Amino acid sequence: MTRMTMIEAVRSAMDVSMERSDDVVVFGEDVGYFGGVFRATQGLQGKYGKTRCFDAPISESGIVGAAIGMAAYGLRPCVEIQFADYMYPAYDQITQEAARIRYRSNGDFTCPIVLRMPTGGGIFGGQTHSQSPEALFTHVCGLKVVVPSNPYDAKGLLIASIEDPDPVMFLEPKRLYNGPFDGHHDRPVTPWSKHEMGEVPEGHYTIPIGKAEIRRPGNDVTVIAYGTMVHVALAAAEETGVDAEIIDLRSLLPLDLDTIVKSVSKTGRCVMVHEATLTSGFGAEVVSLVQEHCFYHLEAPVVRVAGWDTPYPHAQEWDYFPGPARVGRALVEVMEA
Repeated sequence: MTRMTMIEAVRSAMDVSMERSDDVVVFGEDVGYFGGVFRATQGLQGKYGKTRCFDAPISESGIVGAAIGMAAYGLRPCVEIQFADYMYPAYDQITQEAARIRYRSNGDFTCPIVLRMPTGGGIFGGQTHSQSPEALFTHVCGLKVVVPSNPYDAKGLLIASIEDPDPVMFLEPKRLYNGPFDGHHDRPVTPWSKHEMGEVPEGHYTIPIGKAEIRRPGNDVTVIAYGTMVHVALAAAEETGVDAEIIDLRSLLPLDLDTIVKSVSKTGRCVMVHEATLTSGFGAEVVSLVQEHCFYHLEAPVVRVAGWDTPYPHAQEWDYFPGPARVGRALVEVMEA
């Protein structure tokens, strides 16, 4: 199998989808001739032409609004929002229009759009290039929210998202674009070319939206994570020696509750890890569900590890970023409770 970075896997997913259907179009800021700020769309305009892959004005609301109209007309737009932090001007279009078209039309119209958004920190991007806004989408009925943690999943989930009849928020952890970052910022990053999850089929395949994956089996504590935090959790389990079972959610909405309940019922302990701010983060919803469905199996309170309740701080990036030391302390804490 070919080894790909996550950027190459995302590009391959769009390439495969555009080749299979003329209805798939790709657009956004600088995605055409330039190939995107992270080069995820590089070469697509040359291959499919300027009517299938094209640049848009710097207007996120306009980009998403145009995509919604295209989707209602019968196309399948795969749109890039240059950074997840830039989606706020388009939030009205996403939540008031895209998410409700199926409901308000009684099923006569659907909105098969994908909004690709590089998300998260760890790149010294400061407060306007490092946010993790996934909880703002998981609260909205009618949207689906996907966060891959590796190239293989990124391609399979993106193809599935493009083929889905409803709007999908596809959040790409940019710190994982070139390798499985485990939170140790002072060490070289292992490239995806040397990682088993960097093996990606060249053709068409899909991964079901709404199905989590157990990345590490264990018996003592369940760690629930997604995106970059999956690799941080793996590092923390290795460094502490705790026999942790690590669940990669992959999809936040719909959520694979069955896998979570089965794991926590087995281990009796749970740690939730995410990069976004703690208060009202998506982890709060997961912890609530664990409490509701696993209360009589729990041997200790559920612990959350997350970002601070502050704007993303450029000067204290690695204190804010939930690294393996913080996750490791949570693992020890819940085991000793």
